[in-house]
Amino acid sequence: MKIVVGFLRIFVGIFFIISGFIKLNDPIGFAFKLEEYFGPTVLDLPFFTPYALGISIVVVVFEVLLGVFLIIGYKKKFTLWSLLLMIVFFTFLTFYSAYFDKVKDCGCFGDAMKMDPWESFGKDVVLLIMILIIFAGQKYIKPFFSKFITTVIALLSFIACLGFAYHVLMHLPTIDFRPFKVGNNITEKMTIPEDAPQPVIEYTWTFKENGKEVEYVTNGSYPESSGTYIGVETNVIEEGYEAPIHDFSIEKDGENYTEDILNRPHVLLIINYNLAKAETEGLKTIKVLTDKAIENGYDVIGITATGPEEANTFKKEYNLNFDYYFCDETALKTIVRSNPGILKLEEGTIIQKKHWNDADEIELPKVKRPEPTKNISQIDQGEVLYLIEGKEATLEEAKALDKDKYKLVPVQKEGSFEKFLDSVNTVKGKKYIGVSSFELKQE
Repeated sequence: MKIVVGFLRIFVGIFFIISGFIKLNDPIGFAFKLEEYFGPTVLDLPFFTPYALGISIVVVVFEVLLGVFLIIGYKKKFTLWSLLLMIVFFTFLTFYSAYFDKVKDCGCFGDAMKMDPWESFGKDVVLLIMILIIFAGQKYIKPFFSKFITTVIALLSFIACLGFAYHVLMHLPTIDFRPFKVGNNITEKMTIPEDAPQPVIEYTWTFKENGKEVEYVTNGSYPESSGTYIGVETNVIEEGYEAPIHDFSIEKDGENYTEDILNRPHVLLIINYNLAKAETEGLKTIKVLTDKAIENGYDVIGITATGPEEANTFKKEYNLNFDYYFCDETALKTIVRSNPGILKLEEGTIIQKKHWNDADEIELPKVKRPEPTKNISQIDQGEVLYLIEGKEATLEEAKALDKDKYKLVPVQKEGSFEKFLDSVNTVKGKKYIGVSSFELKQE
């Protein structure tokens, strides 16, 4: 028993340190995950949402410290009871999320390792068993050092955790596990390989025939019907390959500018996932930076999930010399943990990514600005198909949507969707080359 407890003591301690450190490296990301848990579709605890970041920092620092305390044998009873209560709570939380299918990724290891709730629940059950064994054999847990040295190690660990948390909050995560890290090409990360597994999708088409609504179920092909097309709903039977970046798009006035902007040689992206929550000093800093970038020949593009009217108000208030485009808020939160945040791109490759506190580190040598190109929806070769809640719409209807209520859902022209687009073009005699699909945001 002594050997088993000794091994589990080290194993569980290291596990908690690694798990906690990964989240401590990105406390804002963990806070976003907590906001998801506090949301109405999971625990429905909205009064905790404003404190998500504070709770995030407390939890991850405590998790790291418990791992250190367990290994060095500091305050044995406090450490063991804390470990037990923490693992019981998270075991319940992951079971609840898995059983009721509330959260797709538990966030246990941040972006470093994705785990679905059932996998996380299994992990927590194993840890619970290990901690119960340690609890039962706690008499075998002895400090490795003297009381004074043990206390010093515990105190230094606490100070180091707080210092590291402050550093990543004022700058950016030291280790970037997300697909938007420096050196990655966004276009490549959005591309699905030709030999990638394709999803199995069931299409339910609705037509109005002889005054009645009739449904046809296909695997993607456009059904033969003399009736009036009403809409189509899809049901994913089997998930296919998902590109590392699958929810990123740059849209304005109902038109998709993603491909155009990612093909430009010198771009400075200013990310504000929510302008109302943007830091005032950050916006002032961005003003200075972007004026210099524009003067030196860079295309400056602002991206936000805030509606166009409010975005224009902010633009005038801070005298910004660039326009804001629209992108889904979740995608923007993933790109950079700063509001505002800065990305320097060259033909879609991320050259630099900085917190607004580090704006002076962005390198902006003078470059030649190329002639502007047309957006894909303006090319004479074809048109864009607009869908609102699965129903075909016009460009004007798409432009009139309330961007605070609707989100642009990226649709990739791969596999069964390409087949669907070809079928629609054949039946309707169109030359659609792209799709902008809008859906209501979930509350």
